[in-house]
Amino acid sequence: MTHSQTHAAGRRTGTSSRRDGRSAAPVPQIPARRGPGGRRLLGVLLLVGLLASVLPWWLGTPAGSLRSTAATVTAAGRISGLIAGYLLLVQVLMMSRLPVLERWIGGEQVARWHRDVGATLLVAVLAHLSLILVGYADLRNQSILAEVGTLLGDYEDMVSAFVAAGMMMLVGFSSIRAIRRALPYELWHLLHLSSYLILLLGFGHQFTHGAQLYKPGPVRTGWIALYLLVVAALLWGRVLAPLAFNLRYRLRVADVVAESPDTISIYLTGERLGRLTVLGGQYFRWRFLARGCWWQSHPFSVSAAGNGRWLRLTVKVVGAHTADLRDLEPGTRVWAAGPSGTFTAAHRVRERALLIAGGSGITPIRAMLEELPPGAALIYRARTPADVLLSRELDWLAQERDTSVWYVIGSRDDPGPRQLMSPDGLRQLVPDVARRDVYLCGPPGLVEQSVRALRRAGVPRRQIHLATFEL
Repeated sequence: MTHSQTHAAGRRTGTSSRRDGRSAAPVPQIPARRGPGGRRLLGVLLLVGLLASVLPWWLGTPAGSLRSTAATVTAAGRISGLIAGYLLLVQVLMMSRLPVLERWIGGEQVARWHRDVGATLLVAVLAHLSLILVGYADLRNQSILAEVGTLLGDYEDMVSAFVAAGMMMLVGFSSIRAIRRALPYELWHLLHLSSYLILLLGFGHQFTHGAQLYKPGPVRTGWIALYLLVVAALLWGRVLAPLAFNLRYRLRVADVVAESPDTISIYLTGERLGRLTVLGGQYFRWRFLARGCWWQSHPFSVSAAGNGRWLRLTVKVVGAHTADLRDLEPGTRVWAAGPSGTFTAAHRVRERALLIAGGSGITPIRAMLEELPPGAALIYRARTPADVLLSRELDWLAQERDTSVWYVIGSRDDPGPRQLMSPDGLRQLVPDVARRDVYLCGPPGLVEQSVRALRRAGVPRRQIHLATFEL
């Protein structure tokens, strides 16, 4: 069954009472737009760095030195090794959570770059390993297996390099979408943290046997400087910046409110929250310092825009960790890292917006509705009426922000939702959809189906914003 409702009332000032007893904060100001300049500048710098990483080979290789097959294959192995070494540094930089990266390109774009660089890195490592083995085996006139034994037995730091390559293949294998979904989040996260160990294990053989790096000089010094810069970014983003944030704001649990049988809202208070800049749609990585919870950190978006008095996150209970959050006591200390993300009103490219949410995906979108310009439209997909979250707040925001809200209830196979979520259905609900920003958050199936329908409805790709919470 499909149940659709539309609320498009005039704007209303003042506050509205909430079902948990708190009064809603005044509607925040619309944030100024943030252009793509930082993202483009960083992209250019990374490409320049990639070219610079290969330049030493080009300048140091005499003309006519690649006349034999073995020399050509070995040279290709060295080039792919330089590329792999550089991409590994970029990959670790993407994982550093450096605040300037979060501001310039946002956690979502960092996650996409991390995924694309990771796939390219894996190919470069496999190419480097294969080409070097084939080239050296040909030069020594021995089998590839014998060459493996020679490298492991006679060359310093080669054992650690082979271990690093094996770990990288394991990380790449675990990143395949189907495998990632099957793995527990904590195990997948632990595997990806091993990238730091890969950086350490691969360091030695680069500077011991790398044809362009073993000689003292500006090239070797420049690569060592790159390593030091990446390690410094890692320490700042992962350790020092979060430490400063938590010492400043000292977040703690104020209350835990049941929104539905399987969804809770956690209210947080702290110090100096009036100075905390957080936009609706952004997320933090939360660690609740309570028994059974302290060792896990998970990304959850805020479900209400910042108001200077409290923060709120709304969590669907889907596993042991989120079930434990129901029992959090007021006063429990919270360790947070953020805010992160470009899934915000500040990153819009059009004046009007369409927001599409599914299930608990409404939480960042509900916060965004407070900061988007009036005239937005919201399509909220849920399987049953009981799965609709924060409906009273959405109805209040519909009046305050002149927002049209449709609740589309039913399974994906029901004819009503199927028709409404088609290109023609979207154009019927929102005739100017091609001239709006579209924000999507929900189950992967809903997001993928909606993106296809939006593209067929004429929405440019740059106007489609997807919520991505973690690397």
